[in-house]
Amino acid sequence: MAEIFVWPLRVYYEDTDVSGVVYHANYLRYLERARTEWLRAQNLSQEALRNQHGVAFTVANLQIDFLSPARLDDALEATVEVASRKRASLVFAQTLRYADSPTRILARATARVGCVDVMNFRPRALPDRLL
Repeated sequence: MAEIFVWPLRVYYEDTDVSGVVYHANYLRYLERARTEWLRAQNLSQEALRNQHGVAFTVANLQIDFLSPARLDDALEATVEVASRKRASLVFAQTLRYADSPTRILARATARVGCVDVMNFRPRALPDRLL
């Protein structure tokens, strides 16, 4: 089983609708930011991938189940786990959960991310350290 990366976050006023509940599209932002921080934890960055390796990641598929609403000022965690790897793609299993009660899941998602050449957007092999 792959190691689970955990990224803490807080729900701010800007994330919510008029009722104080997180607007659904912001869950996707949280998940994207967690994947970016996972990449940093691998000693890589989006900028380094583009400038040094000539590659970028693009989301090819995203499935999400919204299970419970997050509210203003909630302390949350976004998790990232590599579910599978192929030559030019990664599949991430992710959750959003309460920081003080990690078994209380707000959302579950699966993201398939392709590695592409920054010049022509054709598939390229993942950098060795991600394989």
